[in-house]
Amino acid sequence: MIWIGDDWAEGHHDVELVDECGSRLARARLPEGLDGITRLHALIAEHTPDCGAELDPAQASGQVGIGIETDRGMWVQALLAASYRVYAINPMSVARYRERHSTSGAKSDQGDAHVLAEMARLDHAHHRQVAGDSPLAESVKLLARAHQSLVWDRTRQVLRLRSTLREFFPAALQAFDDLAASDALELLDRAPDPDQAARLARLTIVAVLRRAGRRDLEGKATRIQQILKAEQLRQPRPVQVAYAAIVSSQVQLINSLNIEISELGQVMADHFGRHRDAERYLSLPGLGPVLGARILGEFGDDPHRYTDAKARRNYAGTSPITRASGRRRVVLARYARNRRLADAVHQWAFCAMRGSPGARAYYQALRERGAGHQAALRQLSNRLVGILHGCLKTKTFYDEATAWAHLQPTT
Repeated sequence: MIWIGDDWAEGHHDVELVDECGSRLARARLPEGLDGITRLHALIAEHTPDCGAELDPAQASGQVGIGIETDRGMWVQALLAASYRVYAINPMSVARYRERHSTSGAKSDQGDAHVLAEMARLDHAHHRQVAGDSPLAESVKLLARAHQSLVWDRTRQVLRLRSTLREFFPAALQAFDDLAASDALELLDRAPDPDQAARLARLTIVAVLRRAGRRDLEGKATRIQQILKAEQLRQPRPVQVAYAAIVSSQVQLINSLNIEISELGQVMADHFGRHRDAERYLSLPGLGPVLGARILGEFGDDPHRYTDAKARRNYAGTSPITRASGRRRVVLARYARNRRLADAVHQWAFCAMRGSPGARAYYQALRERGAGHQAALRQLSNRLVGILHGCLKTKTFYDEATAWAHLQPTT
């Protein structure tokens, strides 16, 4: 075996090759891109054991293990395409392992490459090998992450808009329950300050509500108009004009994000729908195209990645951790986890209770035993991840009676 540490940067890679005994074979700084990966292949071929004999290329590639602090990018994809064993190592683990070689606090790119090579050589059994997901699953993950990032960006912009309105136009917060809704955005675009809002005609408000698909148009329009026309504290005129300009800018940003979220969501749903496991995911309660795509993308579709349901739960961050020392033993939630997957699974547990009587009964049983809301949702999501693993492993669809059979009274 040849073990390689790859300390990557935006424009170059510092690599170190060591043999099974830890002796350094080579060290180099390679440029990012095709030239760099070609030189890396040549460097590996130069030090591959039995390189002069007739050796199957796949077998030769299997003799190379690489430690690197990322699991994505064209460089990693090129390493996987060459059938190298690539280990994505958490930077926090690298920082702790570095102290084994030096307690002085010294750090360098070459030193990090050496540390990564040693970690790959000695501790590869304790690190997850980069999964061999299909290109379609990878595309679903990229789209789901981009879609989720846009949703988070919209939430931040809405909170900024709310903060701005609170400073000079609090009546708008009373009039509009959802600042990201199309009717609220259109009315704020037409009237971004209290003076213009007070002059809004009721027919204009009714037309905006109709375009947004609202019901009880007359009643809602009357309520909004009354709130906007009510007397309220005002900022000085120049300050109010400045705030109105900020509101208009924020409204345009949220409108743009709404359009991009909708369009990207359609592309994501299309890719997700073409995946072989899409119907299996959608058969589970609480999962639609958006949550299903997020969960599939983060879990991947490598059939050998998770040895059992516990491994999948650990990766999802739903299973608890135990800290035991002496007589003290504490069970805690797992916070070192994939944040995107944990967020999606948490939403899944909340939504599943609407479509599954078994999930609702399981949650209620936990609450009756004294578990808090968040703790009960974590345990429910832990159960759902196990059910998902069983469906994928056995290639079957979700069945309510089978999934919650342990809740049925025994006769």
